[in-house]
Order: sequence, then C-alpha cells, then structure tokens
Amino acid sequence: MTVDVATQLRKGVVEACILGLLERDPMYGWQLSETLVGQGMIASIGSLYPILSRLKAQQLVTSYEVSSDAGPTRKYYRLTAEGERHLDNFRQQWALFVPAVDTLVAPTTKDNTHD
Repeated sequence: MTVDVATQLRKGVVEACILGLLERDPMYGWQLSETLVGQGMIASIGSLYPILSRLKAQQLVTSYEVSSDAGPTRKYYRLTAEGERHLDNFRQQWALFVPAVDTLVAPTTKDNTHD
C-alpha cells in the first residue's frame, strides 16, 4: 500500500496555514479556499468548512457577517488572540521541526566498504 505523503503533510499544517492567512487579513470562506486550493493545501471549499468549524470550536478564529450590495451576506473569519498565540507557537515548533526532518531525511552517500 502506497501512502500519499503529500496528503499527510498537508493535514498536519493546513490549520496553521489558515491561521497564517487570517493573521494578515480577515477573509471569507471563498477567499480562503481559493488561496488554499491554489497552493494545493486543500482539495476543495468543501474540505475547508470542517476545519474552520474546528478552529472556531478551539476559539482560534471567530466569524462575523458583512452584507454586500453585490450579493449575499458573507461570513468573514478572523484570528482571535488565542489563535495568534497558537500560530506563534506553531511557528516556533516549525522552525525546529523543519531542519530536524531535513537532517534525518537528507540523501546520504552510501559507503559500501562495510558490505
């Protein structure tokens, strides 16, 4: 059985990517999904909303509605103070994690003298 490594990696970081986007500016779901789909982080907008619900339940994001003259009311999401702390913690851990993984999975030159 082949494991889809890319899918597993995305699952581990997509929440942090959402928090990172919302740190820049509040966004509505469609905006978030276009960015995340475009970067290959999620497959479709349908996979975004369960993640947003989880982030809201953890009080990392909050939402508010904005009416629009051009269409339906949009639900915007923004980072909470707890979300900012969570994102900062992720960044610190990520900075340690990436070089450790790079070191462990780096290609090596095989020394065949021990065979």
